[in-house]
Amino acid sequence: MKKTILIFIFFVPFAILSQKIFSVDYSSQADVKVYVVDYSSQADLNVFKVDYSSQASGNEGNWFFVDYSSQADVKVFFVDYSSQADIKIHFVDYSSQSGWRDKSKKHLFY
Repeated sequence: MKKTILIFIFFVPFAILSQKIFSVDYSSQADVKVYVVDYSSQADLNVFKVDYSSQASGNEGNWFFVDYSSQADVKVFFVDYSSQADIKIHFVDYSSQSGWRDKSKKHLFY
């Protein structure tokens, strides 16, 4: 019993950090409102879209977009203006470019 509890305590937090994202249709449905900027230097987070959900672990900007909201860890709504956003992102071409530029907003994806 103690081993089961220890395993749960040590391994569950890592599962919480995954980045399975679902894009909702209305801002009221979203956990986080996102604005996409043109340049990496303007972003709070540089995001790389991965091909498989297993590649989306951690809170470092590797996102996997799921087909259903029930599969998502975070539901996002893409806004039209930066003033409406909780966070500004920039989509990058390589996984090595992903990551946080403003770590104060990292809590939005926990």
